[in-house]
Amino acid sequence: MAKDKQHQLDIVTKPEFLDGSALKIPMFQILAEDGTIRKGAEAPAMDKELALKIFDTMQFIRILDERMIAAQRQGRISFYLSSLGEEAASIGSAAALDDGDMIMGQYREQGALAFRGFTVEQFMNQLFSNERDLGKGRQMPVHYGCADLNFMTIASPLATQIPQATGYAYGQKMEKSGKCTICYFGEGAASEGDFHAALNMAAVYKVPAIFFCRNNGYAISTPSQGEQYAGDGIAPRGVAYGMKTIRVDGNDLFAVYQATLLARKLAVEENEPVLIEGMSYRMAGHSTSDDPTGYRTREEEDEWRAKDPVVRFQKWLQKQEWITEEQAQENYDSKKAAVLAALKSAETVPVPHIDEIINDVYDTPPKHLKQQLEALKAHIRKYPDAYPKTASRIDGGEK
Repeated sequence: MAKDKQHQLDIVTKPEFLDGSALKIPMFQILAEDGTIRKGAEAPAMDKELALKIFDTMQFIRILDERMIAAQRQGRISFYLSSLGEEAASIGSAAALDDGDMIMGQYREQGALAFRGFTVEQFMNQLFSNERDLGKGRQMPVHYGCADLNFMTIASPLATQIPQATGYAYGQKMEKSGKCTICYFGEGAASEGDFHAALNMAAVYKVPAIFFCRNNGYAISTPSQGEQYAGDGIAPRGVAYGMKTIRVDGNDLFAVYQATLLARKLAVEENEPVLIEGMSYRMAGHSTSDDPTGYRTREEEDEWRAKDPVVRFQKWLQKQEWITEEQAQENYDSKKAAVLAALKSAETVPVPHIDEIINDVYDTPPKHLKQQLEALKAHIRKYPDAYPKTASRIDGGEK
């Protein structure tokens, strides 16, 4: 076999096509579905305090999702996106990061934000778009953001956060900050051009970024197998771009945590971008606008329900005698009461004052924006019944 010195490529003299469909990347798993450690595996170093904080966050997010789906069905909020069944992916990875690392999520990363310290009141204020919302009511529900917690505000357009993560991580590299950026997205978003541009740039410029793909089986109603891609999922794409890559069981809290710990070490210490593909399943609909019974079976859902990441981790905690089933239920009931109380409180808080709509873009709002604001106020005064909440927030706070 000869060498092409210019490109350092091996040379063959007979045509040979590589079969990309034959490439199969294995899945890293530590915690079995019954809560035991798989034979040959080793649980990561995790003390009782961290383990219980993770479980506490998992319980909270599950309750939040269940209650807010119900609130949307009751007409109390307009929209909701659940992370039901994917809690280990976001919370396990967030637990492996430094608090100074940047998180750029899609819209199922409420677990990562809660682990960082976002309170139930802050969640509710955003979901109800009231005057205490950090985003001042300008975003759809679930589009959280918090500068203090290094959590970039979520955007609706698919995959836009991926090239942004590459750019932000490049800045971290230039500053020698010792921090990294983690970027979450679904396997459907990996079909966007932004994904490919971002990974190529990250690999070429060696930025400290972790790209975490939640492969939950469906891009809304399009199944991943057979309709989204012909290859072996998303992980081979990282290999193709010359990037360190690993596939993990996304419902295994330990596998996610351990892989992210190692990925962060590569990113921060060696400026190596990493792609993690977490294999999981979206137990709820894509959003409250979606009915999954139209494109998947109850049998399929039951198969994945048996792999529930919260139940699996609780079984392990009980085997360690770090929590009992009774304590877990008490914690669940306590959090449920707190979520319901915060919900009832947040929906009574007024919406932001209408003047806020033109703030925060320019240092001083320009003349044309002020004119548009006055025209909007005049329209609302004319039709106050069509804007009951907003009508009470102009002219000094009264109608």
